[in-house]
Amino acid sequence: MDWTDRGIVLSARPHGETAAVAVLLTRDHGRHAGLVQGGRSSRRRADLEPGTLVAARWRGRLVEHLGTFTLESVHAYAAVLLDDPLRLAALASACALTESALPERQPHPAVFDGLLALFDVLGGTAWAEAYVRWEAGLLAELGFGLDIDRCAVTGSNDYLAYVSPRTGRAVSVAAGEPYRDRLLPLPGFLAGRGGGGRDEVLEGLRLTGHFLERHLLNGPLPPSRLRLAERIGRLSA
Repeated sequence: MDWTDRGIVLSARPHGETAAVAVLLTRDHGRHAGLVQGGRSSRRRADLEPGTLVAARWRGRLVEHLGTFTLESVHAYAAVLLDDPLRLAALASACALTESALPERQPHPAVFDGLLALFDVLGGTAWAEAYVRWEAGLLAELGFGLDIDRCAVTGSNDYLAYVSPRTGRAVSVAAGEPYRDRLLPLPGFLAGRGGGGRDEVLEGLRLTGHFLERHLLNGPLPPSRLRLAERIGRLSA
């Protein structure tokens, strides 16, 4: 078996004395692992940093085998964020969530394109809001999108302020006020009201994190995702 594809490095772990096992999100072959010979060398380690876009060739005797990767770096997105630990944490979180949420070897080209688009905007001013939108998009692409276009109770789209933690449907401020303690806040930038900033980003992370744990991960969020929320929470208001 032999194929070539573009891939985004999601993670890499040592294997033996000199090799590494890399996990890529490839555009046409999905989340895919493979052995990289010499992957622990100083020259190869940079190519295996999470967030690196690579040209990949995979070979295996049988399709179910681990197989081997031959990789050529195309663009190292993490390298341009080394001086900004918070944005670098967002990149690491996105890679970890993608690896945890996607089934192995099932193509999801929209997730691949969306992850590259996120990397491109991490250098912009509204990168944190874009990151929350990316998590919401990941949920939608994998079949668990939030229904935040109109109120689940009244059917209107007037000032949507909450989301049901059970159904993922929006609730207006008037309908949801008596139950606000049992609902998740819907940040204004997700509801189309503009806004943003630290507090709304944290609300967005809490919202998407709830449904990521419930529907995609069947367990806790990856440590890198928890660290991202903690770092944003420590920012001054």
